[in-house]
Amino acid sequence: METIALFGGSFDPPHIGHEMIVKEALKNLKIDKVVVMPTFLNPFKLSSHISAKLRLQRLKELFKPYKNVEVSSFEVDLKRSVTSIESVHYLLKKYAKIYLIIGADNLATLHTWTKYNELKSLVTFVIATRNSIKIPDGYLTLQINEDISSTQIRKTIEH
Repeated sequence: METIALFGGSFDPPHIGHEMIVKEALKNLKIDKVVVMPTFLNPFKLSSHISAKLRLQRLKELFKPYKNVEVSSFEVDLKRSVTSIESVHYLLKKYAKIYLIIGADNLATLHTWTKYNELKSLVTFVIATRNSIKIPDGYLTLQINEDISSTQIRKTIEH
């Protein structure tokens, strides 16, 4: 069974920063592939700006050139908000080990995630650097030097 890195998120919209995270994961982690999994609806948000179907399609286009990247429709297919622990249980049926990639901006609230203690016993967290946020010792990190976010893109488009 393979070792993967799960990179989930809203991807609302997908952008070059997301691509850089995947490239760094493939280069720096001992994994067979990255599974990119867009949410149908982020459990911490009330809505998305771009439909789940379109975000899934854009991610498939973005990562089409990468042979070691799979874009999973698991959460989108369920047509509801899905927690990370549920997606991890789903993936553990197929894969032996999972690295879970999160942005550094999620560290402050990570302990509030559904079944956090179980989640941290099942995965190895990998933190993608962001906005000079200090990452505590003990975490694997991916150095991402792209200062971009989906929120910034949406604000630019709206103005």
